Amino acid sequence: MNSRTVAIARNTFIESLRQPVLLLLVLGSGLLQILITWMSAFSLADTESSEVQGDAKILLDVGLSTVFGCGALIAGFIATSAISREIENKTVLTVVSKPVPRTVVVIGKFIGVCGAIAIATLIMLIFLLFAVRHGVMSTTADKIDQPVMLFSFGAVAIAMLGGAWCNFFYRWNFPQAATLLLLPLSLIGYAGVLALSKEWKLQPLTVDFKPQITLACACLALAIFVLTSVAIAASTRLGQVMTIVVCFGVFVASLMSNFFIGRHVFQNSVVAEIQSATPVDPSKPSLANPGESFKIELRGAPARALRPGESFYFSPSPGGYPMMTPRFPDFAGSLDKGETMLGPDVPPGLIVTSAQGQTVEIRHIGGSALSMIRPPGPGDFVLDGATRVNYAALAVWGILPNMQFFWLLDPVSQNRTIPPVYLALALLYALCQASMFLALAVLLFEGRDVG
Repeated sequence: MNSRTVAIARNTFIESLRQPVLLLLVLGSGLLQILITWMSAFSLADTESSEVQGDAKILLDVGLSTVFGCGALIAGFIATSAISREIENKTVLTVVSKPVPRTVVVIGKFIGVCGAIAIATLIMLIFLLFAVRHGVMSTTADKIDQPVMLFSFGAVAIAMLGGAWCNFFYRWNFPQAATLLLLPLSLIGYAGVLALSKEWKLQPLTVDFKPQITLACACLALAIFVLTSVAIAASTRLGQVMTIVVCFGVFVASLMSNFFIGRHVFQNSVVAEIQSATPVDPSKPSLANPGESFKIELRGAPARALRPGESFYFSPSPGGYPMMTPRFPDFAGSLDKGETMLGPDVPPGLIVTSAQGQTVEIRHIGGSALSMIRPPGPGDFVLDGATRVNYAALAVWGILPNMQFFWLLDPVSQNRTIPPVYLALALLYALCQASMFLALAVLLFEGRDVG
């Protein structure tokens, strides 16, 4: 990161904030969040013990989709202004004619655009959190959350008035000033909403704070950064309209890649879902050593009857990845003879020893311990066998961006905790995807005639 990169990034950041379309899309996203609170009362969902309950599930779904769509639009418009328009106006020629490598230009533009989009995305996500706190207006008898209305509209009004004041008296750019004011004001407004109940009573900030929803919002921001790198790569060769078309093409394709490609990568089938798993001997709760057994209760009837003596495979994912055990040979001995299950020449594995309806008992067999990540638990899936991997489909699936990795609505609505390691992996995946598209942008820009 040298001074030339910083200078280009700073100039791009300022110019991006000055684009009126950025402020319009941010405010449009906030307006749509208001409409969603009125239009989300048709899911007919049952109340569950999670951060979103009943109709709030569809509110969060549509709200996240709104932020995602507006973020993709902003990425297309801003990236076009940062590179494509400067190429058309020949202004980029004054930069590349100096001893400034084109790689530095692309990286600087990307950093500057990401800075502006980060501000816009954070504001839109705060608007979403306002809507989640307000809740769905299911009937005309539902009361409006007055603290939410006051602090959200107050933040927008003060930002607009402050932007107009700075523009009139100091000749500052209105979209830039209003956007920069809206970010801290919306954060302060959301903190005020968390500190007050709907009845205007003081409460701890943690009462209405939704940590899992906040993590889902952070993961969605990573997806928008990946789309920004796509927009930067497209804008080195295409104009504004085609850049936006490419962004939405990648956006749609990345949401459908699981269906068209991902389902062919890991080949397996689900037999049943585990409702509970308890050790037969409470003093041996790990199932890590040969001879230990677990009693499994299935959630519902299995897709097929489990047979005593067959191998037992399980995974936290219905696709079968990651498997909690490696592939192991099928059991060829007799369940009536203990030496055929625990003899020194018996390969390690997990087998079904008894199966009656939804109750299954499994046993760790072999002359040595099976390399197991952890024992089965509630929510795991019983699989038909070891997962087979289609490496050709895996390569294509890994290269193409997959926005489903950043879409965490399902674990939030199903009350599943998002582990920190998943966020770290999502960040790593976003960095790899952004680096790949930036490398493509440099390759396309190097051969572009800007004279």
